[in-house]
Amino acid sequence: MVFRYLFFIFFLASIFLACKKDNLFTGNGEISPVLPAGVNGTIYDETSYAFSYKIKGMSADQNLDFFVGNSFFNQNWVESPSSTTARDGLGPLLNTASCSACHFRDGRGAPYSGQGLLIRLSESANVADPVYGDQFQDHGISTAAREGDIEISYSYTSGTYGDGTPYTLRIPHYSLTNLNYGPMSSSVMMSPRVGGQMIGLGFLENIDESDILAHADEYDADGDGISGRPNYAFDVYHQTTMLGRFGWKANTPTVATQVAAAFNGDIGIKTSYFPNENHSSSQSLDGLADGGTVEIDNDDLEKVILYSRTLGVPIRRNQSDFDVMMGEKIFKDLSCIKCHVDSYTTGNNGDIEPQKNVVIRPYTDLLLHDMGDELADNRPDQLANGNEWRTQALWGLGMIESVNGHTFLLHDGRARSIEEAILWHGGEAEGAREAFKALPKEDRFQLMKFLNSL
Repeated sequence: MVFRYLFFIFFLASIFLACKKDNLFTGNGEISPVLPAGVNGTIYDETSYAFSYKIKGMSADQNLDFFVGNSFFNQNWVESPSSTTARDGLGPLLNTASCSACHFRDGRGAPYSGQGLLIRLSESANVADPVYGDQFQDHGISTAAREGDIEISYSYTSGTYGDGTPYTLRIPHYSLTNLNYGPMSSSVMMSPRVGGQMIGLGFLENIDESDILAHADEYDADGDGISGRPNYAFDVYHQTTMLGRFGWKANTPTVATQVAAAFNGDIGIKTSYFPNENHSSSQSLDGLADGGTVEIDNDDLEKVILYSRTLGVPIRRNQSDFDVMMGEKIFKDLSCIKCHVDSYTTGNNGDIEPQKNVVIRPYTDLLLHDMGDELADNRPDQLANGNEWRTQALWGLGMIESVNGHTFLLHDGRARSIEEAILWHGGEAEGAREAFKALPKEDRFQLMKFLNSL
């Protein structure tokens, strides 16, 4: 008891000194909040709309473009021909009719058809299935049969923490059925993906490449078991190969390419960057009515890109709560911080002034890590192998349930809670997972309090 009391005093003193050093006290001597995306990028809203606010400090034109981009992001596209010519050209194959269907209120999708789930396909490394392409589309317009159905079932596995507390994890199983365009390649590789929240993307895009690469240790030179490495991919927007930052395997370098690719693959909308319909030549869908050579012009596309870049990040909550502070210490003690890097200063790139030279706290290194066989999709993606995933940013983690009404986490939504997501960590994170399992119940509670404060 005496030891715990002395430790508590020591811990509070260290917090005081750290806050004083970083000028985190208000004029009243209280701890001021650590802003995850700086003064202009942090959103003071804890409602179900917490992910949907624009950052402050943009120009008048950018503020106007944000609201136009928001309308294109949220409204459904329709089939051609239509009197709504600015929003026609849907399909012919698709997963959803709007961006917001997968990112409801700019948040996280769920592992259900039409609500944010899609299946990536490959016949071999980075080679699409010859008939069904690189993305399975389980919806179609009225004149085109959908590719088929996505069926999901779950089995369950159980375990116990070191103190005997039981837990259960669910294991997803996927099958593609009722195929309408013939058999799929016998060697096809499938990777389920759930849409992530949209917050803070422009800040992540503006981290200097050298700052990201400074955390890479591909051959584990320091012997700590953590060997994050970068992914690189060709960026259609800039027409050059660049460092990957976005997507579950860091397979997309820029927000612009991510947006244009989603329009094409998810909704079936052609752009100048992806000018072809989203079906293969084997599917006999040529000649159907469409919305023109380009179905969203560059001016409107740029507005959606700006919108996607400039959504702010919710303020952290309960930062001065003792359990939250202790949970943060546990997070660092478990070495989670080695992959979920807490802090960067953004660069001086682009034309969005409030995203330049800002201290941000996203809790990601944007690098690939081997997460073990149990979490593997066994499908390469650019330079990523089947066991590797990009470190997910944790800012906004505790607001997903408020915004989207669920806590389905990881790349395919298999985890039903933050706790389950940690228990799925393997590979490079196995040591941290086992240390987490060995924690006393009180420490696990404090860690969850910290993660939910983000």
